[in-house]
Amino acid sequence: MKKPIRIFLADDHPSLRAGLAAILNSQPDLKVVAEAGSGREVMASKEAADVFIMDLRMPDGDGVQTIKALVARDAAAKVLVLTTYDNEEDIFQALEAGARGYLLKDTTKEELVAAVRQVHQGERYLPQNIASRLADRVIRPNLTPRELDVLRLVSRGRTNKEMASAMFISEETVKSHMKSLFQKLGVHDRAEAVSVSLQRGLIRL
Repeated sequence: MKKPIRIFLADDHPSLRAGLAAILNSQPDLKVVAEAGSGREVMASKEAADVFIMDLRMPDGDGVQTIKALVARDAAAKVLVLTTYDNEEDIFQALEAGARGYLLKDTTKEELVAAVRQVHQGERYLPQNIASRLADRVIRPNLTPRELDVLRLVSRGRTNKEMASAMFISEETVKSHMKSLFQKLGVHDRAEAVSVSLQRGLIRL
């Protein structure tokens, strides 16, 4: 018999890990060999694994940071994200960091098992809804670092004058950045800009 696929579960909710382990271990070709509740625990573990199943929000090193660290340590590391976060930016950041697949926690056990097997084979696994969100993110113009700075200050309720002072630029330059980011986001006012940016994961309150 072939050796089972060794799986490392990383999530800060023990009850969820227990449920996932039960599902995965019920398959003859899958075996959970290690668990962790934080990014630091993942990186400290010496357990060899074929596939890492990882949440994006964990203490002591979030999922994206941990994915980057894993891939930096071993370019062949295979990571499948399993999370509740489905905004465009989270998906993009995770895949850019090196994740091979992306699933939401409301997925079926059949899809989870299929995703693990596909990622183990070196392929990507992106459900249609995730792929569509990623496509939207890729084709939409990126905000510049300066525009993101302005957006964060807008989300905190700062006026143009306050933003100009905080960023050491003129109010006219602030207005120029605002006009550009409104166009890129497809919005018409500050409240809509903050709402859309939160939905897409560009900023967090």
